[in-house]
Amino acid sequence: MSTSTRRAFDPADPAGIDLLLSEQERDVREAVRTFCDRNVEPHVATWFENGTIPDIRELAVELGSLGVLGMHLDGYGCPGMTATEYGLACLELEATDSGLRSLVSVQGSLAMFAIHRWGSEEQKNQWLPEMAAGRAIGCFGLTEPDAGSDPASMRSRARRDGDDWVLDARKMWITNGSVADVAVVWAQTDEGIRGFVVPTDTPGFSAPLIKHKMSLRASVTSELVLDGVRLPNDAVLPGVTGLKGPLSCLNEARYGIVWGAMGAARSSLHTALDYAGQRTQFGKPIAGFQLTQSKFADMTLEVVKGTLLALHLGRAKDATGLLPVEVSLGKLNNVREALEVCRTARTILGANGISLEYPVIRHMNNLESVLTYEGTSEMHALSIGQAMTGIAAFR
Repeated sequence: MSTSTRRAFDPADPAGIDLLLSEQERDVREAVRTFCDRNVEPHVATWFENGTIPDIRELAVELGSLGVLGMHLDGYGCPGMTATEYGLACLELEATDSGLRSLVSVQGSLAMFAIHRWGSEEQKNQWLPEMAAGRAIGCFGLTEPDAGSDPASMRSRARRDGDDWVLDARKMWITNGSVADVAVVWAQTDEGIRGFVVPTDTPGFSAPLIKHKMSLRASVTSELVLDGVRLPNDAVLPGVTGLKGPLSCLNEARYGIVWGAMGAARSSLHTALDYAGQRTQFGKPIAGFQLTQSKFADMTLEVVKGTLLALHLGRAKDATGLLPVEVSLGKLNNVREALEVCRTARTILGANGISLEYPVIRHMNNLESVLTYEGTSEMHALSIGQAMTGIAAFR
């Protein structure tokens, strides 16, 4: 290759990953990045500090207009885009804030996916077009106060009563719960674990807001309380019985996290890079010191490796689908390494690293939740261990 055609090094894309993306994929990424920069970035630090999103319904409609709600689903008003395009969108959303990506992920990969994959035609037609447009917000009720990593031990119970179902449930740590119009709630029945599509205005349903969080503060997190909620027979998701239902949804959400975590890492890396170039100590920018440059080299490697892993999984998902253990590989690595990138970036900012004037401490705190939800690091490590050895170590 002649020197005249040799590419220049780009710190924003140090491994040339853009060369692996199609024009359509780059356009999707740019559209989401532009939306976030214009509509969310100016406000998100204040939302985080105040622990509230003042106009979340308006934001949901804007996200619907952008086309990111259920964007990888087909039909019923959904955009029908590729898994890779959805992943790139998740990366840009979480580069702004994990709470924003969580809103989109719970809406599309949990609540909408459950209805799309396992619901009746009536349920799909009733809810999916409204949810894709952001006019209806959904939540996903699986985790309970005493059943997190072991959902089979859930205590929520639904029983038949004539032609109806009566549902008693307690769910915990539910994103979007207090603002949702519809909840997909999983419960034990005499037939096994079943999913129910529950309009949140049904008598007996309430969703108290969880307060005093130090993570995901720019996100609505709630408890779901269902006391004797009476539902018609057609409220049950007809397409699945057992843990296969909720676990299939979790795999969709985990896939988005594989990409999203790299957005938080990238944001922290480039914030630190900008800061180090301007902060002067001992007569020169701290970016010129060897220990600082070593940190940048390590952070860059992890962002590059994690993004390449996410892209590989996206291509595989588009081609053949993903095995659950492959998603576990991505989530375990990318969230763990993203958290370490954010912590390292914080050290470069020094005392300023704990200020919400910069996004680093916000990303750090958010990723502590991302590390836990949709499967803890320990559970994903055991899933990989079981796949490698053929021996289950969960019990």
